[in-house]
Amino acid sequence: MKLYQNYIFDLYGTLVDIRTDEKQQMLWHKMSLFYGYYGAVYSADELQALYNKLVSEKEQEAGQQGRKRELEERLYAHESYPEIPIEEVFRELYMARGVEPSDGLVLHTGEMFRALSTRQLRLYAGAGELLQGLRGMDRGVYLLSNAQRIFTEKELRYLQIEDCFDGIMISSDHGVKKPDERFFRILLEKYRIAPECSLMIGNDLDSDIAGAKKVGMDTFYIHSGISPERNREVDADYAMMKMNLRSLRRRLLS
Repeated sequence: MKLYQNYIFDLYGTLVDIRTDEKQQMLWHKMSLFYGYYGAVYSADELQALYNKLVSEKEQEAGQQGRKRELEERLYAHESYPEIPIEEVFRELYMARGVEPSDGLVLHTGEMFRALSTRQLRLYAGAGELLQGLRGMDRGVYLLSNAQRIFTEKELRYLQIEDCFDGIMISSDHGVKKPDERFFRILLEKYRIAPECSLMIGNDLDSDIAGAKKVGMDTFYIHSGISPERNREVDADYAMMKMNLRSLRRRLLS
């Protein structure tokens, strides 16, 4: 296959196998206890209901702001995909009970939430060798992830791959996420990447593949155990219908 100058990776479902469950009652019982330690007393059901309400309201507000900005700027003809910083929700849960939390407490609350809701977090076999192999060939290796900085920064460190990239872009830092082409363009402009010399690798036909095509990148679709259900044929330049990063490494480096 074609050799590219830059390789842009999705994270979850592409390099990292993660399984989370934010609906389990144990999570909300433990989180209500944690909030109560700092004076914000909730029942588990109250906390879960207000969390979901705040997330929904902030996503709707972000969507309205995104559409307004598009009309004002008229830069692109696309649908807006806003991203909210989830730490705002954790902060407001304290404030709703009259507690003014420090930034450190908000961060620790988010970390607690993520740890309790995560059932599995591991690299797919061969992920580290794949990234290191590409960098060893003096290729640009970048991460473009729909994710929350408050969660993902620590998970990259835990998985020991934070130093495997020439650049890391996390959607919560920018208020926009894949497949919105603005998120791709932020990456291209920041690192002066030519899209025609770049390959986007991801496990989501909409977010990763369709989004990358909008800005002129070639694409490589990998179907993993947490890929969204496919309801159409794969429209990518390359495809691998079973997760195997060791095989991908051979294809990319040959």
